[in-house]
Amino acid sequence: MAKPTVLIVEDSPDISQPIADALRFADFNTLQAYNAVQGLQFASEHRPDLILMDIQLPDLDGLSAASTLKSDPAVRHIPIVAMTAYDVAGDQAKAISRHCVGHAQKPVRPRDLVTLISAILKLRSEPTARPTQSPSPRTPRK
Repeated sequence: MAKPTVLIVEDSPDISQPIADALRFADFNTLQAYNAVQGLQFASEHRPDLILMDIQLPDLDGLSAASTLKSDPAVRHIPIVAMTAYDVAGDQAKAISRHCVGHAQKPVRPRDLVTLISAILKLRSEPTARPTQSPSPRTPRK
């Protein structure tokens, strides 16, 4: 089975590098993009298994980038986890939930992100549970 690939879209190497190191140690492949435009390009070219997206990026905010990804049929299936340094509430929480499967509050602990990413990918790989059908009741013969 191939190692899952995580695209980290984060403008600060001081944040992205420890995350990438932790993910590689946990047996993930990683790609690092340092702005949203590069992240969009890498997502399209490499089709990662998950995208870790900073919300505050210098060229285009992460939510706009996530919206762009979700409007592209080729990559819309890729789960996105938002990272933000701000408390998430109100409109921002709604926007994140519309485009992302979860979020992480900065400063992030790389180990916690590994756990979150592993759980998301595991859930996505499990077959959808189907409801069991109970047998139809039999009517006694007379």
